[in-house]
Amino acid sequence: MVIFATFPKKLSNQIDKSKISNTVYFRLLASPNYLNIELFQRQKCLAFANQNTKRGTLQRIIFLYRFLFIVFAAFLLPSATVTAQNSPWEEINEGMHLAEFDSPIKSKTGDSKITILKIDPEIYEFKLLMASEQEGDARSVRQWAEDFQLVAATNAGMYQKDFLASVGYMKSFSHINNPHLNKNNTVFAFNPKDSTAKPAQIIDRTCQDFESIKPDYHSFVQSIRMVSCQQENVWAKQPTRWSIASLGADKSGNILFMFSRSPYAVHDFINIVLTLPISLYNAMYLEGGSKAALYFTKGDTRVEKFGNFETAAERESELGNAWPIPNVLGIVKKDN
Repeated sequence: MVIFATFPKKLSNQIDKSKISNTVYFRLLASPNYLNIELFQRQKCLAFANQNTKRGTLQRIIFLYRFLFIVFAAFLLPSATVTAQNSPWEEINEGMHLAEFDSPIKSKTGDSKITILKIDPEIYEFKLLMASEQEGDARSVRQWAEDFQLVAATNAGMYQKDFLASVGYMKSFSHINNPHLNKNNTVFAFNPKDSTAKPAQIIDRTCQDFESIKPDYHSFVQSIRMVSCQQENVWAKQPTRWSIASLGADKSGNILFMFSRSPYAVHDFINIVLTLPISLYNAMYLEGGSKAALYFTKGDTRVEKFGNFETAAERESELGNAWPIPNVLGIVKKDN
């Protein structure tokens, strides 16, 4: 689109046209994302003939520029509105957004959707609830949430055969579920000891010194690294597919609860979330199969999702019931 800017008739009558040696016009370049305005000359510089009309002429030029600015703004504002309307995120609580993405890779079963909760750690406090601290009672993710007034909750990593101890290092304040740091390279650190530390972060032990960061936090969950600090898929390929619950952090510091009920190979799931418009920085695995779970509240609605494996036999026997799990990671709103 090209907009030609010409002088008003009254102004042109006041100017000695014989001394005007140039025509100035604006070209407006439009695209879905931006507008560039180029001011350029077709011939030479614009000169005005009459010295006595310079002040009035300048005022008219300023008015003309203001008018053109309003015209350009009229193009820009609808573009910004469309961008906001196309955002995948729905705010379901203050500081908590929900998005459900259609996976570009279709699963053999289920709806092939990836559900992601984006949580602002400045507004929400993370809670680590463990059966080893609660008289040994495992519960479904929904039961944990309802019993402890959690706004949202998911698995706090895998657990051992005793149905209590985490596979990796796990601690919350004075309670230690598993004191041993294993070879897995990601640790979720939260409940900072003071305001100088980030409210929550996924520590990549290949990029960060965990031992130097550890004194800054009260709570930790260790698990398998999925996405490195270089935003690379570090999970080996394997044929087995199952539902997945995982934890991510975006480049703005928000924490992401990521869940897929449709079964995927973990390597493929990671490739999928890396293509989504979520600004993913890094991620860690929490749980898979029928024990993978996600719970959140949306207004007066309570949503519970739980997983399954790919095989028909396991789907038939496990799809209808949420498994009790010994450890959950949940959130509550901070008291400000």
